Amino acid sequence: MKISFKVLVKRLIIIGIFIYFISIFVKQQSTLNKYISQQENLNQEIEEEYEYNATLISTKDNINSPEYIEEIAREKLDMYLPNERVYVDIGK
Repeated sequence: MKISFKVLVKRLIIIGIFIYFISIFVKQQSTLNKYISQQENLNQEIEEEYEYNATLISTKDNINSPEYIEEIAREKLDMYLPNERVYVDIGK
């Protein structure tokens, strides 16, 4: 059972091509998985930005309301209404 040189070369070429295509497939699959992961991360960031945008729109709509102005005066400027009792938590 002697295999001729031409047949041996053809088989080696076919095996080499097969191994080459398998290696390319594995590399492409890992690259594809990386891109899918990036896409999921970006979609998550987009959702977070949509939520942040919704809070900004809500704040913009309420910016001239007396309740919002009073809230900002209390929280940021430490201003209170006259004759109002303010309790300070010393545990903070």
